[in-house]
Amino acid sequence: MHGSVTISQESRLLLSNGNDSDTQMTSEEHRKTDLYWMKKAYELAQKAAGQGEVPVGAILVDSDNQCIGKGSNQPISGNDPTAHAEIIALREAAAGLENYRLPETTLFVTLEPCPMCAGAMVHARIKRLVFATPDPRTGSAGSVYNLLNSPHLNHRVDVVNGVLQQECATLLKTFFLNKRKKCESL
Repeated sequence: MHGSVTISQESRLLLSNGNDSDTQMTSEEHRKTDLYWMKKAYELAQKAAGQGEVPVGAILVDSDNQCIGKGSNQPISGNDPTAHAEIIALREAAAGLENYRLPETTLFVTLEPCPMCAGAMVHARIKRLVFATPDPRTGSAGSVYNLLNSPHLNHRVDVVNGVLQQECATLLKTFFLNKRKKCESL
């Protein structure tokens, strides 16, 4: 599939704990898997920052721990207000699977999703969201809004936060600090 990330057999064994028949991961296995994929999302966020975009990266992983979609923020370069990292990852996965429903998947994102991205996750039937750092302005996974577990919607998403939080928060803070410095020097 175009744009998919293939992990090595060694990484697959690490992520599955060497037991492909075990479909239920322990909390330690989840922790290792979450950290592995969040590091990949962080790399995408760094790429976005290098292109002058807000540094957010997203990776969508299926139940076999295979990346089926990835994205980094591109609204400025793409002149597209919907080109958030999460939306790009969801679109790539949906196109690759030829299905707009993406059940039994986990989305790893460096910043808590906004209302638009949270709504798309609900519509796609994402099973699980893992995000690094909360967004105190538009966070929609519990910080400001809780769209992913709203009793008014027909789907709920399991949410885990804080994975690689310090690194992702620092990347965002540094990006905006540098942006402000550039504006002040003009």
